[in-house]
This record gives sequence, structure tokens and C-alpha cells, in this order.
Amino acid sequence: MDVNILRINPEKKENIKDVVTDEVILTFYLNEKELLTLLCSPDKLKELCAGFLFSSGLINSLNDMENIFINRKNMTAHITLKDKDIMPDVLFKRVYTSGCGRGMLFTNMLDLARQKIVTGNTTIQSGKIIELMKAFNKKSIEYKKTGCIHGAALSDGESILVMSEDIGRHNAIDKVIGEALYKNLNMEKLLLITSGRISSEVMVKVEKMGSAIIVSRGAPTDLAIRLADKWNVTIVGFARGRRMNVYTAKERIV
Repeated sequence: MDVNILRINPEKKENIKDVVTDEVILTFYLNEKELLTLLCSPDKLKELCAGFLFSSGLINSLNDMENIFINRKNMTAHITLKDKDIMPDVLFKRVYTSGCGRGMLFTNMLDLARQKIVTGNTTIQSGKIIELMKAFNKKSIEYKKTGCIHGAALSDGESILVMSEDIGRHNAIDKVIGEALYKNLNMEKLLLITSGRISSEVMVKVEKMGSAIIVSRGAPTDLAIRLADKWNVTIVGFARGRRMNVYTAKERIV
């Protein structure tokens, strides 16, 4: 969206047009019952729904769903699952996340201790991570235009396979997860790249994917590091320029 602004700098003031990112309010209906409302960017909404349901543990594959319908006029997502009895269990397992706005996971935090250990033996050279981050930054088109959006991508270690941007870092990750589901990509063999900080709820998404490596321009939290240690996931943070910090499962970065 273009808006008229007054730009002020030490040399002058000027009236110009600027680009701001689009934001919508999307309400999810699961099996005809309202589930939650997300603030998000208006693209790839079907992928967002599928990725959110998968990363929240509500589905294990697209085969668990009968249908997803996006009503763009009312900004509602109508999802029908084959399991019609899932709602009562879900509603009592909400965790509000640390994301901008207010994200949500449907999980019991005590369940985090019971998640499976990632066994993938994926390795990657540090130089290749530098190349992938350059490609990731180049593909962050909306961020370059507006400066207020997050990105996420999945890579096979050689190139970026899917890429999404969203006002929410969790949404961006869910969008690439959803796209991977629709493209039938094996996420256990892919690494996740994100522009935002790596917090515990992001690690829950990584564990659901089965991915062995997550790379970010930002930093991890202490709980994210503890979970990554427990689940044998490699965290690479502050991947900027030719530098990076490897926090866990360091043997995968060669």
C-alpha cells in the first residue's frame, strides 16, 4: 500500500509516497467452530493454515484434512478435519507466544519434555550457510520495500526451495511449512532459515518438522537452546555477513 508521508532528515523535509506492508485479520474456524484469530500478511493463507495446524500438532499431514476454504471477503479460514472430536482437547492447551501481536500454540508446555530426538545426520559447510543467507536476504523483497516484515525459508543445503514473508515470524515459518506440505517436500532433510529470534515456540515448530538445523540472523533464547540440546537440533544464530554463532549440535556445521 502506498501512503503519503512527511520525510524529515537533517537536510530537509519533503512530502513523498512510501510503501507500507499489508496486514489482515484472519479468523480460523476448525470443524465449524471458531479456533483463533491471527494478524498476518494476506498472501499464502492456505499454506499458513496448513502449516499452523501441522506445527501445532493438530494434523500430521494434509491427509488429516478434508478441506480448507479461505473467504477473502470476510477474511475467514474454514478448515474441516477428518477427526471431528479434536476441538475439546485443543481448547485447553493454548500457549500464547512471544511473537509480535499475539501468537498461539496448541500444546501443553509439559509435553515439550516428551518430544522426539531429531536423528537426522544432515551436515553443511559454514561457507554454504553464508551463501544461503545472502540468497535469503536477496529474496526478502517485501522487507526491502517496507522494513517491517519477517521472512522464512526452507533449503536443501544448496539452494532455497520455498520462501515466505509475513508480519509475524511465526506466520512466515508456518507458511513455508504449509508450502512444503503441499509440495510434498521431506522437511526432515531440509534446514529452516528465519529472520527472527529463535525462541522456544519456534523450536517446537522445528521439532514438528523433524529438521536438524535452524539458521537465523537473530539470537536464540535460553529455553530454545535447552530444547535444541534435548532434541539434538543445531541452532545457528547471528548469521550475518561472514559470521555466525553455533549454539547446539555443533558437529553438523563443518
